[in-house]
Amino acid sequence: MKTAEPALNPSKKATRSRMGNRVKEGITGWMFVGVAALLIFIFFFYPMLQALILSFQTGTGMNLKFNGLANYTRLFTDSMFLTAVKNTFIYLIFQVPLMVILALFISVLLNDKNLKFKGFFRTAIFLPCITSLVAYAVVFKYLFSSDGLVNAMLLNLHLTNTPIDWITDPFWAKVTIIIAITWRWTGYNMIFYLSGLQNIDSSIYEAARIDGASAIRQFFSITVPLLKPIILFTSITSTIGTLQLFDEVVNITKGGPGNATTSISQYIYNLSFEYSPDFGYAATVSYSIVIMIIVLSFIQFKVAGERNG
Repeated sequence: MKTAEPALNPSKKATRSRMGNRVKEGITGWMFVGVAALLIFIFFFYPMLQALILSFQTGTGMNLKFNGLANYTRLFTDSMFLTAVKNTFIYLIFQVPLMVILALFISVLLNDKNLKFKGFFRTAIFLPCITSLVAYAVVFKYLFSSDGLVNAMLLNLHLTNTPIDWITDPFWAKVTIIIAITWRWTGYNMIFYLSGLQNIDSSIYEAARIDGASAIRQFFSITVPLLKPIILFTSITSTIGTLQLFDEVVNITKGGPGNATTSISQYIYNLSFEYSPDFGYAATVSYSIVIMIIVLSFIQFKVAGERNG
């Protein structure tokens, strides 16, 4: 004789029901993100892994063979690589602080409630970052040529007696690149600071004004401390962008005069397509940028953490 199975406790039924719902929700969630995750792996992580493997190889085409750390040790004796690193760090040291400070200053001005036509000014300053990289670089090349508009203005204002060789002089060519990058990306960073400023309670500034704090004191004692996370974010993203600098150098100066403005990314391109193809060493130079980004990001996080502490 079969005995009847005992009825499930209502609490156990509820627990099983909740577990079933969680499983269904989990499956549904993976159905949504699964395709995107697969595409990201195929087009991003898999090429990164292949490039890492390639950085330990030498040869051309399908005739590749492993050569250990030879490509990485070659970096320290490659004068062209060292020149590209030096040029890139010159851009980084001067352009990133200039752009961050300028974006912060402009965002404070455009956050003024009494300023008219704020929408127009915000749009005008943000527009450069959505223009075509090649188009704006070509325009800059003509603006800063020997007989370009910039030299014409300087001569008419009697700020210089002879045209400045913006493109053909090693020093001024670097200055031109820095101006071009700053013009393009300042508005991009400005948007982040504006969003941060609009989330700061206005009563904080009102209390500071009642206590007699000047606008400059409010900026350094309230605005900057409260925007530190955003300043850190924009500093890191700007550092990454500058280390990957390519379009401006290629289209404005072509890395010249000589190799005075060659960036690391342009050198990678040259190793792959301009010189005798050396994809293994080009991948090694690419991963040197990854290492630089990791080190500089760690330093920036460390400095910001110590200051917050």
